[in-house]
Amino acid sequence: MIRFFIAFFFFILIALPSQAHARHDGEHIYLQYCVACHGYDGNGGMGIPLALPDFLSTASNDYLIKTIRNGRPGRVMPAFRDLSDDEVDMLISYIRSWSDSIPPKYSAKPVNGDTVHGKQLYLDHCAECHGASGKGGDGTGVTMSRPRSQPILAPALNNSGFLISASDEMIKNTLIRGRKGTPMDSYLKEGLTEQDINDVVAYVRSFESDATANEEAGEVEPAVIIKESPYSVEETVSNLTDAVGSMNFRLIRIQNLDSGLAEEGKEDKNQVIIYSCNFNILNEALKLDPRVGLFLPCRITVSQQDDKVLVMYANPKRMNEIYNNNELDSMCSEMKTVYEDMIDEALL
Repeated sequence: MIRFFIAFFFFILIALPSQAHARHDGEHIYLQYCVACHGYDGNGGMGIPLALPDFLSTASNDYLIKTIRNGRPGRVMPAFRDLSDDEVDMLISYIRSWSDSIPPKYSAKPVNGDTVHGKQLYLDHCAECHGASGKGGDGTGVTMSRPRSQPILAPALNNSGFLISASDEMIKNTLIRGRKGTPMDSYLKEGLTEQDINDVVAYVRSFESDATANEEAGEVEPAVIIKESPYSVEETVSNLTDAVGSMNFRLIRIQNLDSGLAEEGKEDKNQVIIYSCNFNILNEALKLDPRVGLFLPCRITVSQQDDKVLVMYANPKRMNEIYNNNELDSMCSEMKTVYEDMIDEALL
């Protein structure tokens, strides 16, 4: 018995500092990669509130690991594949420090349910927040991009990253328990039976085939659009300035590409950037994702290369891959069309 207590005592001496060290390093990783979206104390922002007790008591470590590794394609959450396994473990240890709940473990066995009945139940009980197709709430989760009555943004259940990470049993447990601190109540309290919940889980799992098909059908957009101008650099810049105004954009400034780098008065006049902005489009884009501001105002480059004058701009549809936010898809497509019309008018 004495040997047991001695062994236990040394285990505590070794284990506690190790856990404290893991939490400390995990905090450093969290502050580097997670805090901007999930908040300093895990209470959320653009990202879900990780510190919610009901989230931590229903989310398994396996779910957290897969979420970190796979992210949420098309949403704000990126995939952190460069983190080592030890770093991921330390990060999860830090997140777990916000709750005393024991991490659940779930079976990988699929739930047996009727998808036809589950679809009807889903439309009646889930679609209002998660969308009829499971696409989740609109916006990124920041206060100005969601109804103020919603403390968090409903996640996309049809997202391949979510479906890879969440087991059927975890989804079922979440539906049974609900999430305190969010609009989501227990489905048992709403009058559904356990079999009803199985049917909903089976329907949510059916989103998996659609998510895979959508990703495989994606087309690769060029990062930069380049067109050749029949005019000189000076004439092209003048034509683009007129086109900017005709498209209801405000001209911000025109400057040489090497301005501030070359000696004043010796800048290369054949390398020019035109800055412009449509403030209505700007405000709508910032509501959806504040990170859009990193790439504004809009820029068009005119460059003399050998005997050719080239007009270039960053493709908004390709830039949206950086944001990882499907909510910007239509706006980025609109902006690409605006650029095309603007440049076509200037090069006529």
